[in-house]
Amino acid sequence: MSRAFVSSPRANIVYSAIALAFCVLLGRLVYLHIWKHDELLAQVENNRKVMEVVKARRGNIVDVRGNILATTRTSYNVGVDPQSVREEDAALLPELARLLGVPLAEVEAAFETKTRKGDASSMDVRLIRWATLAKGVDEATYEAVRALKIRGVYGNSQYARAYPGKQLAAHVLGYINHEETPVTGIERFFDYYLRGQDGWRETERDGRRRELAQFRDREVEPTNGLNVELNIDQMVQHIVEREIDRVVGDFDPKSVSVIVSEPRTGAVLAMANYPTYDPNEFFDTKKYPIDWQRNRALTDVIEPGSTFKIVPAAAALNEGIVQPDDVFQTGVALVSYKGRNLKLPADHHVYDQLSVKEIVVKSSNRGAAHLGMLLGEQRLHDYAAAFGFGDKTGCALGGEVDGTLHPVRNWDGLTITRMPMGHAISATPMQVHSAMSVIANDGVLMQPQIVKRIFDSRGQNLVSFAPKAKRRVVSAEVAHEVSEMLTQVVSTEGTARKAMIKNYSVAGKTGTTQKIIDGRYSSRHHVASFTGFLPAEKPQLVITVVVDDPRGTGYGGSVSAPAFRNIAEACITYLGIRPSKPDNSFLALEHPPYDRSRRLSN
Repeated sequence: MSRAFVSSPRANIVYSAIALAFCVLLGRLVYLHIWKHDELLAQVENNRKVMEVVKARRGNIVDVRGNILATTRTSYNVGVDPQSVREEDAALLPELARLLGVPLAEVEAAFETKTRKGDASSMDVRLIRWATLAKGVDEATYEAVRALKIRGVYGNSQYARAYPGKQLAAHVLGYINHEETPVTGIERFFDYYLRGQDGWRETERDGRRRELAQFRDREVEPTNGLNVELNIDQMVQHIVEREIDRVVGDFDPKSVSVIVSEPRTGAVLAMANYPTYDPNEFFDTKKYPIDWQRNRALTDVIEPGSTFKIVPAAAALNEGIVQPDDVFQTGVALVSYKGRNLKLPADHHVYDQLSVKEIVVKSSNRGAAHLGMLLGEQRLHDYAAAFGFGDKTGCALGGEVDGTLHPVRNWDGLTITRMPMGHAISATPMQVHSAMSVIANDGVLMQPQIVKRIFDSRGQNLVSFAPKAKRRVVSAEVAHEVSEMLTQVVSTEGTARKAMIKNYSVAGKTGTTQKIIDGRYSSRHHVASFTGFLPAEKPQLVITVVVDDPRGTGYGGSVSAPAFRNIAEACITYLGIRPSKPDNSFLALEHPPYDRSRRLSN
């Protein structure tokens, strides 16, 4: 081109602009590659490098015989990369849909939809690289899916908590929610041992976010969780829950709580409640309301009623102020106590006079009041506390409440005559159960033991939970005297004849308590209970049944005592507990000595 046709000033401006642009570009390159080099390099490395958490497997919860109650299973979220599918795989889609339990139309739509729109503010279209087909697929199903060899279909593994027994021991086990947080029961209380330690790996990904395994820098393997073995026996738990179903069908109560334990060790063989729930479906609050997750044996309080009468009877005998044959005037309604006249509580059957033994056997409210007045406020309070009332039992499940045992300074004028019959005091079913266990265990209060040991994958013990005696409450002699009285309660002369078991001596006490409705005792709403042990001469099981507001009848002898008998008879057969009668020794040959340490063969 001839320079004659180009304006020199204009050409200089163009040259200068081009030179300036190159200078700016060069300056930007110098800035990025020299001044910002380290920072940008770190950003690139961070974009390529990924820190992945390798989840630890949560430990199992097993019963005393090694049966799995809670475990961790591997599951998969299965999906498809629509960009990788092949036309020849279309014939396999019906089988894929069948395996995953997904409608064929949804599977076909996932394969055919290859793009999606971006944000509403933009008009860009994005490629779909992952479309979910099914979540929570088990290992067997996933292997069947892989066997189809459909290109672009793959799964991401994850751990899922499972409870094979469904509702079995739900309130004992608790559950893990969708955020992998333990919520209740053993899952929460022993989470430290169960959860394990997650691992991690540092690796790189390419531009398509695919891992470059050859560039793994560091990798720390996860440490799987430890296993927890309970004292719960799966079969005993099943026996209890089956009986609860019968009680619910017959009496339609508001709630039921049943506890079975060994008095010598405090080991809890079964603990069950109604209403209950399935930990596998904890999220379905329409089917299982949140309120059903409450372990009522530890969280709900009742007035223990006549089951509490063992406290003033044992206390008075232990203090040496009465003998079993001492007689009290129980036909009078008013007595003088500390210079004032007190009205005694009413009795269902009025007797002119009863001995200490008969007060327990006949369940006399007035007789119990006489024993309470002999003890006095402070001693009655202290013995109630010694039996475990007003304080948590220490059951390792969490959520337990104290119950109510008012200090003497807060008692009114009638408490001294009402507490001995189980009023003016509240307790959980577990506290009532522990109090009866004192009599069964020669006067010693044991801490309830839910967990037996913590062990690793090789079966090696890491932590063991030995029986723990909390304190001596009464002497062994007094415990035996009260036990003899309680055996007469479970006889044709007592209030719990429906708890009798052929060839076995049973000791126990019924309780029938009027519920407080709108601040007053109701004559139509009751709590029916029975707590007892067998064989009475050498107790091996303590069983407590508490039924809240049964329909039709509220008597513990009619509602709870038969449930006790049914549970006890089934446990006798299963555990091989020897009969009491010496003339039936041939029956003992059919039942080997009771040994819960033996394991079922695999």
